[in-house]
Amino acid sequence: MKYFGAHVSAAGGVFNAPLNAAAIGADTFALFTKNQRQWSAPPQKEEDIAQFKANCQARNFRLDMILPHDSYLINLGQPDPGKAKAAHAAFTEEMKRCQDLGLHRLNFHPGSHLKLISEDECMRRIADGIKTALAGTDGVFAVIENTAGQGSNMGFTLEQIARIIEFTAADDRVKVCIDTCHSYAAGYDLKTPENYYDFWRRFDSLIGFDRLGGIHLNDAKAPLGSKLDRHDSLGKGTLGWETFERIAADPALDDIPIILETPVPELWADEIKHLKTAAKQN
Repeated sequence: MKYFGAHVSAAGGVFNAPLNAAAIGADTFALFTKNQRQWSAPPQKEEDIAQFKANCQARNFRLDMILPHDSYLINLGQPDPGKAKAAHAAFTEEMKRCQDLGLHRLNFHPGSHLKLISEDECMRRIADGIKTALAGTDGVFAVIENTAGQGSNMGFTLEQIARIIEFTAADDRVKVCIDTCHSYAAGYDLKTPENYYDFWRRFDSLIGFDRLGGIHLNDAKAPLGSKLDRHDSLGKGTLGWETFERIAADPALDDIPIILETPVPELWADEIKHLKTAAKQN
């Protein structure tokens, strides 16, 4: 089964996210469990947690298929030891918030070396942050999102992601989220069937489909290999609808959350409807 959704607002409380997702005909959704642009947040209230779970159950959202995203402020590859410790603690706290909500995944950008340490050292630090969070939580997967290669961000090649996983001692709770815009911007051409299937063969060889924890479905405003993280609505950018129809129809991508982060929320319901139609036709 395909699970299509979008990164919806949790304004007013996390319990509103499933309501917002249901309103666009989604099968799943992403959310921030706290303000993504602040380091700290008050503890989650028991009544809010209970209402979140009740709203998910009432609207048939599986808790294990929801893909929350951590704060944009967290850099697990932070070169400064003090700041790295704070980043690792903040990531662990985000994992705990997911655990409290009954969620099984936390999506995150791996981190940046800020041109102050080597790429290898940065990846080791990212892995250390992941291991710290896994040791402090139970039942939540750390889902590494591939990046576009902008600036000094790591994780824009499959080899880098595989290396980070290796540095975690290949922990079973480490998964991967593939963002289509980021992949294309990083130089992976998903537009033709041949290149699309070659990408997934490389993914399976280097990382393995058993580690695929989600997909972010975004068209790209910038051309192939631009290393620019610029999302566009499906079919409006340089990837085009055919790419997303192929993803919708691909049985290898069943049973994972497939999340829109496209820039026009008013189009989400139509985008999801189009994807569901493409999935049923193949």
